[in-house]
Amino acid sequence: MEIMQTLKPFESIWNFVLLLLVSYPILGAFAWFIGVLCYQLIYRHRHKDDIEFKQLTPAEQPFITIMIPAHNEEVMIEHTINYLMNNLNYEKYEVLVTDDGSTDETPAILERLQNVYDNLRVVTIKKNQGKAHAFNVGVGFARGEFILSNDADSIPEPDALWKYMSYFMGEEHANTAAVTANMDVQNRSTIIAKSQTVEFSSIVGVIKRSQVSALGNMYAYSGANTMYRRDALIDVGLFRQDRATEDISIAWDHQLNGWTTVFSPDILFYMNVPENLDALYHQRKRWAKGGTEVLLTNFKRVVSHPGKYLKQWAFITDQTLSIIWSLFFFVSTLIFLISLVTFFFTGNYERVYHMFCMAFIFVTFEMFAGVLQLLSALIVDDRGRKFKYLIFMPLYMLIYWQVNALALVTTLIPAVKTILGYGSGTWVSPVRKHHTE
Repeated sequence: MEIMQTLKPFESIWNFVLLLLVSYPILGAFAWFIGVLCYQLIYRHRHKDDIEFKQLTPAEQPFITIMIPAHNEEVMIEHTINYLMNNLNYEKYEVLVTDDGSTDETPAILERLQNVYDNLRVVTIKKNQGKAHAFNVGVGFARGEFILSNDADSIPEPDALWKYMSYFMGEEHANTAAVTANMDVQNRSTIIAKSQTVEFSSIVGVIKRSQVSALGNMYAYSGANTMYRRDALIDVGLFRQDRATEDISIAWDHQLNGWTTVFSPDILFYMNVPENLDALYHQRKRWAKGGTEVLLTNFKRVVSHPGKYLKQWAFITDQTLSIIWSLFFFVSTLIFLISLVTFFFTGNYERVYHMFCMAFIFVTFEMFAGVLQLLSALIVDDRGRKFKYLIFMPLYMLIYWQVNALALVTTLIPAVKTILGYGSGTWVSPVRKHHTE
């Protein structure tokens, strides 16, 4: 009896933890839903006069370097460079390609294009050492005070450059380190690719808005479409070269060094996305590994000074719970399937029915919360033009969440190894298909 009384508090704690783990995706979706409401109803109105989009005359334009770190990008690099050279409403800029050990036709394409465009420059790196290394080398050659990261398969809207500058110019913006634009899908050719239109709205349209409205900063840039202040890059020692996601790492380095980061939903950038589940999974593994690496890198620093880094606790808590929930999800799923098979073959059909009912209730609540999040995202993002992609919502919620959770679990040990000094920044370009629409 005394033992039971002693264990009772632990049982209550365990029940609370179990409830938190089961309801974590639902609570998260509701949190992001509330966050986007705060952004639209409070933050956006408070800051509507802070940024004035004004097209700059050539005399007013700061010089910009558009940097493209590239490794084996023969499929898309020419289309991207031609677009950048001919479609931007800006005059004072250069395109700097850092060719990181390409072994395909990329060097030949770049050599030919240099004879066409005077403001195209190429830095050749003999050995593949990774995107972060290529970008860091490029900073040393860049002529611009501001550097736009631009992947070989990504293109900005024509007005993007002068819109970016609206967030940097003026004494009130002197502390702005970087501005990330609003990502959209360029290659909507498969169901997987079209579904990511919904996902980008969910991630970019909700999470980044929630972060900047509630915390004043965001916790991940987009490596494909971020404008950096050159001095801010140098201040934090440039990009970490042994990290899976250099853009997430440097976003944290900027925050912890006191810089301000900005998300602009009014600047559109278009990128190619994975078109099949295998490519999607490999992309999400890199993202998940990068997020875990940032957590492990900064955990001690944040925890050691909780008052100083109070805002960073939100990410620390969310990422920690994401990892724990992902582990819990796969363990509980395995137990569920084993129990289901056992009850079925032993003739305990009442328990089978009960398990299906409980699973249905959980999935229903999860779907309801997810619908709220996605609805709010699609309504506010790009003035509601993406609302038609709501039809892909079930695919996103039933498949993408599982893919992301699996990626977190499978990259946990590799992330730990990176923090212990065994990481590598080398990269393998995804298989590209040419999309010009």
